[in-house]
Amino acid sequence: MPLQTPRPAAPSPVLATAPAEPDEAAAYFAARLAFHTDVADVHTALAAGATDFVVVDSRSTEAWDQGHVPGAVHLPAARIPQEAGELLDPAVPVVVYCWGPGCDGATRAALALARLGHRVKEMLGGIEYWIREGYEVETRQGRERRAADSLTAPVGDPLTAPVAGPLTVPVAGPLTAPVGAGDCGC
Repeated sequence: MPLQTPRPAAPSPVLATAPAEPDEAAAYFAARLAFHTDVADVHTALAAGATDFVVVDSRSTEAWDQGHVPGAVHLPAARIPQEAGELLDPAVPVVVYCWGPGCDGATRAALALARLGHRVKEMLGGIEYWIREGYEVETRQGRERRAADSLTAPVGDPLTAPVAGPLTVPVAGPLTAPVGAGDCGC
């Protein structure tokens, strides 16, 4: 009786599509980093006083009033073609954000800015993850900081530690949609 060669097992769902070769993967990930940044890197840079980029919030006025990254420029995506020239220096790279990963408003804003000649990156996670990581926001009422979500920020991180002083810590409130608005305005 001839020896039977064992059949190779079917690949797992993870490897049903083979991973890219290392040089292809390196090119892809390098390109991806040219288009995206994350909230932790933006926060760290701003906290260190970085002035080599500007942050743009592309959401509606109602959303902006609920909370935005301190120091950000408010420029809703729909107004970029008319107002970017007045508000932004084309020589300064832009980091744009909207509500969060479920919203493509920042992508639309980044596209509009790129078409106007700006170098632009999208902040992954948007204001939702900015807030979930425990970073301070500016609101209509002043500055606020919520406790960090232990599922998205390291426990005990000094940047996301409980807040003391004049900052308020809201108990609840929406992270992903403006109160009373029909849409996010992105």
